[in-house]
Amino acid sequence: MPTALITGATSGIGAAFARRLAADAYSLVLVSRDELRLARAADQLKLRYGVSVEALPADLATEQGLERVESRVRDGVDLLVNNAGFGHPGRFPDVPAADEVRMLKVHCEAVLRLTLAALPGMRERDRGAVINVSSVAAFFPRGTYSASKAWVVNFSESAAAEVGNPRIRIMALCPGFVRTEFHQRATMDTSGIPGFLWLKADNVVRAAMRDLALSRRVSIPDLRYKAIVAIGRLVPRGLQARVSARIGR
Repeated sequence: MPTALITGATSGIGAAFARRLAADAYSLVLVSRDELRLARAADQLKLRYGVSVEALPADLATEQGLERVESRVRDGVDLLVNNAGFGHPGRFPDVPAADEVRMLKVHCEAVLRLTLAALPGMRERDRGAVINVSSVAAFFPRGTYSASKAWVVNFSESAAAEVGNPRIRIMALCPGFVRTEFHQRATMDTSGIPGFLWLKADNVVRAAMRDLALSRRVSIPDLRYKAIVAIGRLVPRGLQARVSARIGR
């Protein structure tokens, strides 16, 4: 059985990846800060799909937690899904610097270090894949969150080009608004987001796995968001920022 390690695996897109990969007969390593919820999710997946599921509690915003997951990745994984992430309710520069740095550690440093930990084993086996969960926000200026997600896209494309092996795929996944706990945890007001823009996590994962099989380096699930990104590239950055600031606050 191939092995997949998923960070932020107990809810939203991470949980959807866990269900999909368990159904595809992957052995799973689930990473989350919430130890009790993690154990419950692992038990449910074992019971439903009959696969091996390892629960690995860790906070990727801490050095100890990141080192723990790095060590497990070095032991060997066939698919790494860097999904852990969060948002701030406040605007830059009102968010405390320590909170901003914590976001960069989870969104950027953890993605970098876990990808680096996975690649030696993948090169030795001449196969493997990394999915780095970014966001459509990466294509629009909107504070530290969008900046960190833009880094994830650029890093994923650059890493795939540098590795230069078609059997080792590295892809950035850029969903739009997804029905998860993300916005509630960040206490964000989503009342201004039109209903037609919301996606289901399972559909996002389905599109991601399809695009990974097609060796795409950037996956934007759903035609609506493909169109939004394409149109956005034609709009002046200043106007992009003003429109983006009005949505989802």
